Parts: sequence; structure tokens; C-alpha cells
Amino acid sequence: MTPIGYHRLILTRHAKSSWDDPLMADRDRPLNARGKNAARELGDFLASRGLEPEEVLCSSATRTRETWDHVQAAALETRPEVRYIDDLYHAPPEIMLAQLKSASARTVMMIGHNPGIAEFAAMLPAKPIYTPEFRKYPTTATLIIDFPIDSWAEIALGTGDLVEFFLPTRRG
Repeated sequence: MTPIGYHRLILTRHAKSSWDDPLMADRDRPLNARGKNAARELGDFLASRGLEPEEVLCSSATRTRETWDHVQAAALETRPEVRYIDDLYHAPPEIMLAQLKSASARTVMMIGHNPGIAEFAAMLPAKPIYTPEFRKYPTTATLIIDFPIDSWAEIALGTGDLVEFFLPTRRG
């Protein structure tokens, strides 16, 4: 549960996608088996800690949509509003911030792509996070961060309090 007076962001890079078809458009690439397992592991992690989103802002790419489907299918009990947003496909941090400011729920999950999501994640905490994995923001990496705000419209970079940083058991 998000503390009173705070809003929580669950910032996730999509799970590992397939490169089996080199002619497939990047936007259309699905998850591979490891990605599906990692997304379900993230769903179990979120559910076990009561970190379920109330609203999801998701890139419209196939791999981000499938990431959300597997996260939700794992163990989540809530059925949040989900918005698939074309502008989040390979979005830079300023677009991610603008989309987040339009959110209405207190606990929001955003699912996107590198390099923008890693850059955005690094801009959010009040204190730097010093781990090589955080700087790389590998597939399924998830930052959970609280902001002392009453509305997403008030969010400011560099003001978040780290709650968790999740990495799946098997990464690549």
C-alpha cells in the first residue's frame, strides 16, 4: 500500500524479447520464454509485497503489452486501468515524465524501453542508486519509488524515495 501523502511509481523495462525473426518490425517483437518467466516473477514479487498498480501506462509495442499480461497473470489481484500509449515506444525521459503527469491513480506502473527508461529511472531518486545493474537497467528491471506529492502533476525529478529495485532471477 502506498503511504498517505505519497504517490508510487513502478517503473519497468519490458521483459526479454525474441529475435527469432530478423525481418520482424521492432515494435512487433514478442517476448521469448525467458521474458515470459521473468515477467511472471515480477508479478509474483509485486503481489507478495502488496505493490500492485492501480493504473498502468504501457508502451504500445508487443513486448511491453505482453510483459504487462504476464505480470498481471502471475498473481496480481487488482485489475487496474491500462493505457497503451504509442508515445511511450522508445520514449525519452521528458515524454515519460509528461505521460506520468497525466496519471490519476496513486500507484502507477509504467512499462517502457531502454535507453529512455534507464535515463528516466536515474533522474527520479533523491539519492543516487549505485549498482551496475541499475545503471544498465536490464530487461524486466523495475524501480519502485515513492514521491511526497498529492498529484502526479506535482512530480519533480530527483525527489523520489527508493522502495525497491527488482531484477529477475535470470537476466540477459
